[in-house]
Amino acid sequence: MKLKVLIFVCLVLSSVVGFSHGGSLVKNFYKKSCRRAEAIVKEVTEENVANNPNLPAKLLRMHFHDCFVRGCDGSVLLSSTESNTAEKDAVPNQSLAGFDVIDAIKEKVEKECPGIVSCADILALAARDSVTYKFKKPTWDVLTGRRDGTVSLISEALLNIPSPSSNFTKLKNTFARKGLNVHHLVVLSGGHTIGVAHCNFFSDRLYNFTGKGDQDPSLDSNYAEFLKSKCSPNDAGATTVEIDNNSSLDFDTNFYKILKENKGLFQSDAALLTNKVARNTVGELVDRDTFFKEFAQSMKTMGAIEVLTGTAGEIRNKCSAVNS
Repeated sequence: MKLKVLIFVCLVLSSVVGFSHGGSLVKNFYKKSCRRAEAIVKEVTEENVANNPNLPAKLLRMHFHDCFVRGCDGSVLLSSTESNTAEKDAVPNQSLAGFDVIDAIKEKVEKECPGIVSCADILALAARDSVTYKFKKPTWDVLTGRRDGTVSLISEALLNIPSPSSNFTKLKNTFARKGLNVHHLVVLSGGHTIGVAHCNFFSDRLYNFTGKGDQDPSLDSNYAEFLKSKCSPNDAGATTVEIDNNSSLDFDTNFYKILKENKGLFQSDAALLTNKVARNTVGELVDRDTFFKEFAQSMKTMGAIEVLTGTAGEIRNKCSAVNS
């Protein structure tokens, strides 16, 4: 009898832990409390993407960075104050953009339903809607019901956001801390199929890989010469290049194709080829249907990392500041 009680208690505890990590997120959370919430997010997002085709990469990256620090709680949207330096000002986040779009969505949603829709949910939805704009339909489901965090620390961003210079072991450990495995790592890296990168985030691979003025030997030599023609040794970040060369506006599988050719821009991309399981997954994801299916599932998993639900956190009035 005691054993049965113990097993029951363990099962209950397990379900509670799962609940706190996204178990309470549902599809169309706002269908009764704010019926047009998701429609408004989609409308404003698509208006902005139509005028700025670079926006999908920016919002997707912002969502990634948000989820890796304190979970998907919108903490990346908070601005620094006199007493606190926020995530937004950490080096990995200083090149983030699209905050104005999130603010515009929030403003319009607030007019429709004051105090109901979280900034965390708006960001998750806008990231999806921006990426799938070209497809005229959503390619992954976004579950909603997140609440907004009230803490944002620069130190936590520096500790938790994956670095473009990471080796495979460091990447694996960074993802594991968030409950993500190697498969998630390789699939979510496919987000690099859109967007650009500043030269200073990868120039060491071109000019000083081991500190001896050398080039990363794993980088395709012709691709390296192309990158050198774009990025000078002393470029402080003013210049950008496509992460997925000649395909940075198309959400497709070209990232994996060029990665297999040793043309991954970041050291962290190239690191995926140094592990057998990851390398095999790269090969599988060259197939479009496989990539879209796996990306959809991995985004759903990532979007549930350490979310705040129920009465935890708050619903911010403005995404850049906690409620007073």
